Amino acid sequence: MAVYAVGDVQGCYEPLQRLLDLLRFDPAADVLWLVGDLVNRGPQSLEVLRLARGLGERAVAVLGNHDLTLLAVAAGRVKPKRKDTFDGVLQAPDCAELLEWLRRCPLLHHDPALGFTMVHAGLPPQWDLALAQQCAAEVEGVLRGPLSEEFLGRMFGGEPRRWRDDLSGYDRLRFIVNALTRMRFCASNGALSFDEKGAPGSQGPDLLPWFAAPDRRSCGLKLIFGHWAALGYYRAPGIFGLDSGCVWGNRLTAIRLDEPGVPAWSVPAVRPPPAPAS
Repeated sequence: MAVYAVGDVQGCYEPLQRLLDLLRFDPAADVLWLVGDLVNRGPQSLEVLRLARGLGERAVAVLGNHDLTLLAVAAGRVKPKRKDTFDGVLQAPDCAELLEWLRRCPLLHHDPALGFTMVHAGLPPQWDLALAQQCAAEVEGVLRGPLSEEFLGRMFGGEPRRWRDDLSGYDRLRFIVNALTRMRFCASNGALSFDEKGAPGSQGPDLLPWFAAPDRRSCGLKLIFGHWAALGYYRAPGIFGLDSGCVWGNRLTAIRLDEPGVPAWSVPAVRPPPAPAS
């Protein structure tokens, strides 16, 4: 059995199929981890969701910000943006089943045997694994409960930006969502920043990539994440960034978790033209 983690797919079904072919992925034996943002901006969100759901227990997908936006749009709590590509999902005959599957995806996945933890965006510096798991479970419980639609209408917004243990209600839930699905940079005091989306080095002098924050309590973990196309495929001790910008015309990337020393695989967003006949 092989375990692979794949970066943000965002509706890029055809590159995902080519990547799985390159991996020789066996859906009867292998396991696929997906870092979130399965949908949106790409042309085939419906096909991506059907593939992931169809893998059953052979797929582990965490929720990304675009996945949550799809749920909010489907619930009528927010209006889709001009560039959103949700229509194929929303008009599909199996829409309700796909949305229910998506709603039950976690925000954080930790495998103690493999020693890897996966989230979509990152972990704020104040959180260790236990607190991160607790916070993710709080949002998951609301998403799967009777207050789901109300929550989907109130989860957006940039405040509060700094974690406090006494945060409560929608302020607490909103911070958790922002940290796990939207964060890239934070200040040295742990306050989240959502205004800057470039690569490290492009940010203001008071900001750091979340994984470079001083006194980060999750330093002992091996963290897999996506969400940051400008960062690209990124690997440092305990840090595995897998969003290589497929939906923006770049590449889709995978790594193997049960043999972590193996080099990464990737495929271009656009299928290469066939070689000319000799």
